[in-house]
Amino acid sequence: MLPNHSQLLLFVSAAALLIVIPGPTVLYIIGRSIGQGRSAGLVSVLGIHVGTLIHVAAAAVGLSAVLMSSALAFSAVKYLGAAYLIYLGVQKIRSRESFEFTGPVALVSLRRVFGQGVVVNVLNPKTALFFFAFLPQFVDPGRGHIPLQIIILGLLMIAIGLTSDTVWAISAGTVAQLLRRNQRWMNTQRYLSGGILISLGLATAFAGSSSKK
Repeated sequence: MLPNHSQLLLFVSAAALLIVIPGPTVLYIIGRSIGQGRSAGLVSVLGIHVGTLIHVAAAAVGLSAVLMSSALAFSAVKYLGAAYLIYLGVQKIRSRESFEFTGPVALVSLRRVFGQGVVVNVLNPKTALFFFAFLPQFVDPGRGHIPLQIIILGLLMIAIGLTSDTVWAISAGTVAQLLRRNQRWMNTQRYLSGGILISLGLATAFAGSSSKK
């Protein structure tokens, strides 16, 4: 139920580039690692990606229901998703992100760190919207088994995220100090990730329109 090789390569490349760039969850992980040690950072990684599993399951159920109700509605979701990706890219470029922490992280048990990681991600509406916008771009209704396609793509994204976030958690202290002093790098990653989102949105929108002809 995987996409064809070119689509799979596009998905993995886009997902990897998007995930590697620091975002709110990465800042949360690094904050935990710096404030409470690598163990807390790694546990927060696990919690966040358990939360991601919930988003993937919700996307599989919700998008499958849309497809079953109307192929036209599913196409509309894809185009709206492409537009949302472009919007996120523009917002990313316009943002002025800072890699600063407001204060020390309170010391809590690893069980609570895990639970907080789950809650942080599950209650983040932007994560849900991102999955609803990103995953349908790589789903082929002609292959059938829409929920399975979405789940497989979601699990691939989680695997990439786990790898990237684990590296951030382990190297948090050094990375945080370097990035705090390197505003040029922060500006570069902002334009890079924003450009990727815009390009992906445009590519999937035009691919969708050409496939209808």
